[in-house]
Amino acid sequence: MSVTKYGIEKEPLRDLLGEARDGQSQLPDFQRGWIWDDDRVRSLLASISLGFPIGAVMMLETGGESVRFKQRPLEGAPLSPKRDANRLVLDGQQRLTSLFQSLFLDQPVETRDQRGKSIGRWYYIDMRSALDPSADREETMVSLPPDRQIKKFGRNTVEDYSTPELEYEAMLFPLSRVFDSMDWRRGFQQYWNYAEDKIRLWDEFEQNIVKRFEQYQVPVIELGKDTPKEAVCQVFEKVNTGGVTLTVFELLTATFAADNFELRKDWAQREQAIHAHSVLSGVSNTDFVQAVTLFATRARREAALRDHPDKERAPGIGCRRSDMLALRLEEYERWADPLVNGFKTAARFLHSQHLYDERFLPYGSQLIPLATILTVLGRDWESHRARTKLAQWYWCGVLGELYGGSTETRFSRDLPEVLTWIRGDGPEPRTVYDSQFAASRLLTLRTRRSAAYKGIYALLLREGARDWKTGEESSIAGYFDASIDIHHVFPQRWCKDRGIEPARCDSIVNKTPLAARTNRSIGGAAPSEYLDKITQGEVPRGTLAEYLQSHLITPEHLWADDFDNYFKTRQRALLRQIATVMGKQPSDPSLTGVLRFGRSVGARGLVFPLHRFWGGGTR
Repeated sequence: MSVTKYGIEKEPLRDLLGEARDGQSQLPDFQRGWIWDDDRVRSLLASISLGFPIGAVMMLETGGESVRFKQRPLEGAPLSPKRDANRLVLDGQQRLTSLFQSLFLDQPVETRDQRGKSIGRWYYIDMRSALDPSADREETMVSLPPDRQIKKFGRNTVEDYSTPELEYEAMLFPLSRVFDSMDWRRGFQQYWNYAEDKIRLWDEFEQNIVKRFEQYQVPVIELGKDTPKEAVCQVFEKVNTGGVTLTVFELLTATFAADNFELRKDWAQREQAIHAHSVLSGVSNTDFVQAVTLFATRARREAALRDHPDKERAPGIGCRRSDMLALRLEEYERWADPLVNGFKTAARFLHSQHLYDERFLPYGSQLIPLATILTVLGRDWESHRARTKLAQWYWCGVLGELYGGSTETRFSRDLPEVLTWIRGDGPEPRTVYDSQFAASRLLTLRTRRSAAYKGIYALLLREGARDWKTGEESSIAGYFDASIDIHHVFPQRWCKDRGIEPARCDSIVNKTPLAARTNRSIGGAAPSEYLDKITQGEVPRGTLAEYLQSHLITPEHLWADDFDNYFKTRQRALLRQIATVMGKQPSDPSLTGVLRFGRSVGARGLVFPLHRFWGGGTR
């Protein structure tokens, strides 16, 4: 990437605001709305009246080939008759808008009070107080409501400054006249019959306050028109003093808008279709763009390989920030519709794995490669062989906890590797090969903040866990009606009373999915007590034993309130089930709960690669 050209100059505040009025300086459409409140506006005006620095403004020169954004004027500025601005404001929007509305517009400033309520305000400065060296300058800044009247309890007018004569009497100077103060000065002096003390007061005020506004210089950093789009995005985020991060989606929205395409409106329609599925309700606009980018870069690579079959020189598949920023409108339009269907198919796949609710979705990020893979496969994913391999890849990612943190590189590998593997032309994907699960991890899985915790919860449902009172398995139809959630098998209160440490009491080993009504019947009672209550409710003991076994629980341990043996046998059962769903079939059913299995060989305990421990070959 070439070095970005930029220049730094000081420019008169009056000229900057004049450019905004004339449309020569505008905002790129990705900029958020104006959000400053009344206190911040008064503080800003006070700083300028003292000649204090207010920070630099950053501009982007327009007319470059690499960056084209839809433009809009500063809030309050008229729509420009010019088609394009000469410069776009990257940093300084809040300050410039505050100053433009308070100093250049002859109308109340639309701002907010301390509670965030929208209010209109005129800004004045108390002439006498401003000339007092001991006065707090911010306190000399006066903001008045649109009618310029201060009322008591909203009714009786206490102070009235609604005419120039009342302003002269109170010696309140309207800052909206600071760049054109001659007529106000003439009226002020005439009102006071040209009294010498008032003329001296004005002269001092003009010299020490008005001229500071007229002569105020603002440092302006101007980026050259050839600045790359990625650099614009990064620069904006680094200097954005509003504290709101700019997303790729917002930048693409402004870019596509230059070609009269409303990305935000387009996404709103697609979002509705995708979020109709509860398990997909967390899919964001950036997720969708990232998936489209995977398609686009794959298509570019395939096109390059058709022309020149040199894999090393062909462009790679990717969905990093720079890849997304390079997405072309025609690519988005080509892949967006198929991808919506891909996400819907992903919901079908997740339902088949008994994942129905976004709250218990292990990784929202894994939806991106999943939906992309399913879109490419089309109906081919429905074969038993394809479903089995897709499920193995999915569970390896979940239980191997491989989709936390930075995942773009894994996404770009998943797409070609999983497709080739499913179609029978390649080795297992790295996500499958890299997956590992330590037996000791079961003790640390205690809350749904962990992907593996949510994965094991879903895995129990997938393997047919039945409600202890109704005997029903989970389904998309009954999941939400029954309010199925994860609950303790040995209640917390029971464990605490018997000194069982939280590491075991609250671990996933001591939890299982149950309907809300069933969990309420358990309460804090001992397992033997609540099981007895369930059998009294006309669930035969033998039938209840089958229900418990569907949760990988040995019924005798619950009837005996034997926590230790319950915990050991269920831990082994969970480990066997985890190994099975990850495609690592166990050959030793007596797997102990202390064994740690994974890819690496270490000095602590027994550590084996899964594919070797379970009798598989080497890669």
